[in-house]
Amino acid sequence: MSGIEYVRGDATAPQGKGVKLIAHVCNDLGGWGKGFVLALSRRWPEPEAAYRLWHRERAGNDFGLGAVRSVQVGPYLWVANMVGQRGMRTGSKGVPVRYEAIDAALASVGDKAVELGASVHMPRIGCGLAGGKWSRIEPLIVARLVAREIPVTVYDHDG
Repeated sequence: MSGIEYVRGDATAPQGKGVKLIAHVCNDLGGWGKGFVLALSRRWPEPEAAYRLWHRERAGNDFGLGAVRSVQVGPYLWVANMVGQRGMRTGSKGVPVRYEAIDAALASVGDKAVELGASVHMPRIGCGLAGGKWSRIEPLIVARLVAREIPVTVYDHDG
């Protein structure tokens, strides 16, 4: 048992009680337009607006691989924008996922979850457009979140 709860459903509609933090992976180019971010933007404008502003003003902030910004979208709901992929997939240039960046970002998400008393909810981060392998991502989640007794739910979307 990994300590991660796997469910079928939509990670933008997290299940359970209490404060929830939805974690997902963004690229380091300021691009927001494919994959899970579209589902987020259909529900709330704040995560995309915060990500674009963060990227636009990156010369004066911490924007980059491994960085995280959390945005409140409801009274008990937050979205963590984790920069965990270098660029975007184009042709045969390899995969954009950066496991070290996701690891660092998950550590920050863990800190935020503890601060908020939140559970963490996510799709299979880094495994869609970023091209990562779940067998490499899952142990990072276990080490950074589950080991700290933070409840984690991973959503496999129907369809």
